[in-house]
Amino acid sequence: MKFKKNVAYLNKLGYLTNMKKLFMIFLLTIACESLYADEMPDLKFLKVCADPHMLPFSNQKGEGYENKIAELFAEKLGLKLKYEFFPQRIGFIRNTLNAESEEALGFKCDLVMSVPRNFELAATTVPYFTSTYTLVYAKGRKLDSITDPEMLSKFVVEGGNEIKIGLPDRGPQQLWVFYNELMGSMVRYSGQSGDPKLNPGQQMIEDVASNKIDATIIWGPTAGYFAQKLKKDNVELVLLPLTDDPKKPEMRFSYSFSMAVRHGEKDWKEKINNLIKDNKTEIDKILIDYGVPLIK
Repeated sequence: MKFKKNVAYLNKLGYLTNMKKLFMIFLLTIACESLYADEMPDLKFLKVCADPHMLPFSNQKGEGYENKIAELFAEKLGLKLKYEFFPQRIGFIRNTLNAESEEALGFKCDLVMSVPRNFELAATTVPYFTSTYTLVYAKGRKLDSITDPEMLSKFVVEGGNEIKIGLPDRGPQQLWVFYNELMGSMVRYSGQSGDPKLNPGQQMIEDVASNKIDATIIWGPTAGYFAQKLKKDNVELVLLPLTDDPKKPEMRFSYSFSMAVRHGEKDWKEKINNLIKDNKTEIDKILIDYGVPLIK
């Protein structure tokens, strides 16, 4: 009886009504935050998964084109930008995008800036650029007459010219060299060094510039970026894009790249899709500034 009297007294004073209002506001706040969190994995930060030592893509100093696009997206979303760095090799997704944070609720990062279009380990967005592998040589030396990659085989096989073509120990470049009967000209490079700070693509480009090798075949964004850098040192590199052969599906050298989020995060994926579509002009400008050869 005493409890009922106390409740009646509090209700008469309006306390319970106010408490109900506060409780309803609390529930609505939690519901709104939950809905927003489904669309935005983090309400304060755009948390990006990135390689700390892999230009022109990304590095810890924020000097890569992925860094610049991430900065653009953070600005558009009104979030602070935060990175989770890990070498982009085996275990990258497991240790970044799919790894739970040890500091707070959620995951270590929520967005990977570049993955192949059909990447299986995460959910991919719409592609935001397409590029291709390129044949690279230094201007003013023995390969000046080569204006199309297909001319290289004739130059070597029929012309009897000896050259050194630097290639990683894996990748579609080796298939191109095989079909063009240039295996005897190949100089092998490790495609993935034990030291994550070493960039095999950069090494091959620099070896072309220093005349240690005559040419290399390398992913277009890497070739374009370091060609720009070396031009400042008065070394002009020629970049000739490889073209896909529709009659030989295995002879594919152009690839489209997307961004990646975790499987199941449909709202977050759609938000990134919209950012890509709405900011295409700005994204293209960033890529072109970095020398990325774009295929429309």
